[in-house]
Amino acid sequence: MKEYLYLEHDGKLLLVNNDGKGPEKPVMGRTHVGDSLIRLPTVDEVKDMGIEWERKRENSIYFENYEAKVIVALPRIEWPENWAWKDFVISDNAVDPIVRESVYRTIHRVVSKVIIENDQEMILMAKSSRGFFNGCWTLPGGFVDYGEHPRQAAIREAKEELGIEIEIADNLGESGDRKKGNDGAFIQQNIFTSEGINWLSFTYRVKSNTNIEDIIPKKGEIEEARWFTKENALRNSVSLFDKEAILSLNK
Repeated sequence: MKEYLYLEHDGKLLLVNNDGKGPEKPVMGRTHVGDSLIRLPTVDEVKDMGIEWERKRENSIYFENYEAKVIVALPRIEWPENWAWKDFVISDNAVDPIVRESVYRTIHRVVSKVIIENDQEMILMAKSSRGFFNGCWTLPGGFVDYGEHPRQAAIREAKEELGIEIEIADNLGESGDRKKGNDGAFIQQNIFTSEGINWLSFTYRVKSNTNIEDIIPKKGEIEEARWFTKENALRNSVSLFDKEAILSLNK
């Protein structure tokens, strides 16, 4: 298995040529036929450059014909102005796919959820019929769209998945007009597997006494909705983000 070192410092990434010499910089939009010209360095190549670093984690990358281990680390140097901007590697196909895949995995996947409670302190949950949690109970929510604030995403997802209108407090007007109250915002981050996908979750809290009969589950996505006590909501949750958000209600 090939092993590389991913060194990033404030958006700058260390890349080398096929002889292990660098730093190299990608060319946005470059079309190249043949072997890659630019890649991540190995541990020995970085050692030869005299760069010290601090290990953060290891990611496993599997392609159809080979696999690689990428050590993600923080270089112990001043900001490296002559390194490559990480955003420039995506559109240059002279850059090794391992580099592009490694950069892709550092980008946050952002999801937004909402804890909907009624006056009896019961929590509204949805049973998913597709995706990661097919057949499981989850808090209403999903991926944040491009250019969308997480608060607005939670409002949209509640409408799309359950057909209900909710309003989330926004004391500072972060996503539009100010709305007094406590939004209960609970923010989490986690990397769950050796693939290294970086997840960021926002969970908000609202009050609603919506009747189950008034809920319209989204066809093909939500099988049903149900009110649970906090204890049963926690017991039925399979998402770690959901579990931690529900537990936060007692803090």
